[in-house]
Amino acid sequence: MKFKLLLLATMPIAMYAQDTESVAVITNEELPNTFTSGSAKVEKFTNSSKRFNDWAISIGAGPAFITHGDLVSFYDKKVNWGWNAYVSLDKQISHTFGISLQYQTGKTHQQGKLPGVWGDLAGVASANTKFHQISVLGDVNLSNMLRRVDNRSKYRWALHAYAGMGLQSYDTYLLDSNESALPIGPGDDQIIVNQPLDFASFFYQGGLGLKYKVSRFMDVEARAMYIITGDDEFDGGGYDFHHQNPQVAYNRINSSRSDNMMTFNLGASFKIGKHESHLTWHDPLQELYGKVHILENASKDFTVCERGDQDNDGVCDDWDRQLDTPAGARVDGAGVALDLDLDGVIDLYDECVTVPGPVENKGCPYTKQPITDISTKALEGIEFDLDKYVIRPKSYSKLNATAEVIKSTESDAQFKVIGATDDRGSHEYNQKLSEKRANSVVNYLIDKGVKRSKLTPEGRGKRDLKYPECVPASKCPEWKNEANRRVFFESK
Repeated sequence: MKFKLLLLATMPIAMYAQDTESVAVITNEELPNTFTSGSAKVEKFTNSSKRFNDWAISIGAGPAFITHGDLVSFYDKKVNWGWNAYVSLDKQISHTFGISLQYQTGKTHQQGKLPGVWGDLAGVASANTKFHQISVLGDVNLSNMLRRVDNRSKYRWALHAYAGMGLQSYDTYLLDSNESALPIGPGDDQIIVNQPLDFASFFYQGGLGLKYKVSRFMDVEARAMYIITGDDEFDGGGYDFHHQNPQVAYNRINSSRSDNMMTFNLGASFKIGKHESHLTWHDPLQELYGKVHILENASKDFTVCERGDQDNDGVCDDWDRQLDTPAGARVDGAGVALDLDLDGVIDLYDECVTVPGPVENKGCPYTKQPITDISTKALEGIEFDLDKYVIRPKSYSKLNATAEVIKSTESDAQFKVIGATDDRGSHEYNQKLSEKRANSVVNYLIDKGVKRSKLTPEGRGKRDLKYPECVPASKCPEWKNEANRRVFFESK
């Protein structure tokens, strides 16, 4: 009975098992198929693959108020205005999420009063806080997340949610309105706190922003942020109590251990990049449904070969990628003449259809020349001016032909390129000059496409004259001395 129940339980597995033959799978080790979408098209994502800009610089400014603390900006039905400003570098990770590195600075003004008789003596205290903050903010594009799929209106307004944390430094200053009435000694009526930027000054913030797309280059934004400073001294109330009079304890007006504030800013974002659109304004669903809408409303009536077939290759000019195919040439589905060996010579003119070869040889490879032919003819007559290692221009055509011949030899063929001089000058000088001449020819041949591994320069000075009777050089006419100033060739 248990065995029958086991078979019954495994039936759904067999019924809904995946048919592995129905999905094309790329097994390339470099780009394995992820199996997450069933798509066989997997490729690396690089900068050249990007369709959208994803960097921006943002700035903004506005008022700042301490709303929760011992001293607050809204006191006795009056508003103590502060200010703040920020600048940030923004990176959009996807169409719904981005991250920002932000610097923010500002100054708040706040007031408070000690309870009881000490408050009556001191009066209302006024304080201010100058702050600097560095933070990392996460940015969630709520509009992209919540936008209806059937909403085809212009996408220019977007609601963003922000949250992040960072480090802060601040300097606070507090002064009683009637400081002389407090028995704490002269010069001790001021309360000052200096908090440096370090890991003891963490703060947290979150808020909302409403962005408007002005152009492809700029957005404007109204942003409200609530900042949890994590410090009870941020409002200027000092430490827990005054060092001379324990009753002067502005930091104990309420029991909260964190002074918090709000900022309200108007700002602008300047989008960086060469693309037409920024990723934060891209709605992939709208792009998808837009394409579907175009297909749904496309005309069902169309004319085949509306533009005809001018080259008579059997492929309509509407999608023919080669409108001037030669008559008689076989073509592929795009109307391009076939070139089976991909050597640049179409099969119609290729005398070696399946073997690649240069255009100059009608698509056939050059026949490998014996090395003996090269050694006796190829480099004969490469000459130089007296006391120079610059090749004479009249030798260029011979060297160009030589380069083609060497390139047509077997891959393991190697040659010596030997430089020589006439009998003028010392052995040491002529040896160096001949080496320079050999190197000049080697460099020329390399520029023409000959592999460096095939060539070995060698200098023989005046030890290997073509006309040995020209010793000394004055015994021969100048044309023989010119012939002795040469480069010749030997197989290794």
